[in-house]
Amino acid sequence: MTLRIAIPDMVSPSYFPALAAVELGHFGKEGLEATIELLFPVTKTYEALRDGELDFVGGAAHAPLYAFRDWAGCKLLCALSQSMYWFLVVRKDLGLSRGDLRALKGLRIGAAPGPADGLKRLLVESGIDPEREVNIAAVPATAGVSFGLAAASALEKGAVDGFWANGMAAEIALRGGFGTLVIDARRGDGPKDARHYTFPALVATQKTIDERPDTVATAIRAVVRAQRALKNDPSLAAAAAKRHFPAAELALIPELVGRDAPYYDPTISGETVDSLNAFARATGLLSGAPGYERVVATQFQSLWGGAS
Repeated sequence: MTLRIAIPDMVSPSYFPALAAVELGHFGKEGLEATIELLFPVTKTYEALRDGELDFVGGAAHAPLYAFRDWAGCKLLCALSQSMYWFLVVRKDLGLSRGDLRALKGLRIGAAPGPADGLKRLLVESGIDPEREVNIAAVPATAGVSFGLAAASALEKGAVDGFWANGMAAEIALRGGFGTLVIDARRGDGPKDARHYTFPALVATQKTIDERPDTVATAIRAVVRAQRALKNDPSLAAAAAKRHFPAAELALIPELVGRDAPYYDPTISGETVDSLNAFARATGLLSGAPGYERVVATQFQSLWGGAS
């Protein structure tokens, strides 16, 4: 049996430990075959998980709630990395300064379903109405294309005034000279709690956890080993990405992975879940305050520090 693992953005550092776990052979070392595939947007990715079409998803930790109401039927297995990981980049000719969210009024900002939740909440907490004062919409022509690449291309062509997307998109826009970084929430920009809204996580259904616990344990060990390998040697990112990335982005990924490596920690703390649930309630995705054990598959916690 070949395990199917999907991520909503392939040419990206956002979910890279999941990709690396497959492509660097960490599943294969335990006798399991696994594939990694692109399924966009993340709302659709989790619907496919719910419908039994996938074994695991690497995606935004709040987005399972689009398919699994109030966490019923799925759990987070481990973090792929820590903190909210999207960047707000606008056209350089607009002359915006770092952190200048008030200047977004009237602009067209490209954001994917799911990630857009983080941007909208960030704006609300900055005193901006995301529905009336900013035009947040999908980026054109993203079907079958990694969202970050499409977002960077749309910004360069003037189809949008800015985008909320992954670190690869941000790097392309900044290096290309057509983008300016306004928000990097993970590193402290924006409202003080913004970095804790969500994070990238590995997710499985409760059915898989109950019926195939050994497979779930293998998947967690594979991700933890990939995280450690990338932290120790970010150059491995090129080997992991070579079957999936275009040449230009392949050249960038080791640097981006090296930059993100300090966040490659599989731990999901109680405080992290509290913040995640608070964000989900604020965005209308969650109706209550479920406990830690409702959200996280606690029986596998020992693997976060125990994979070798």
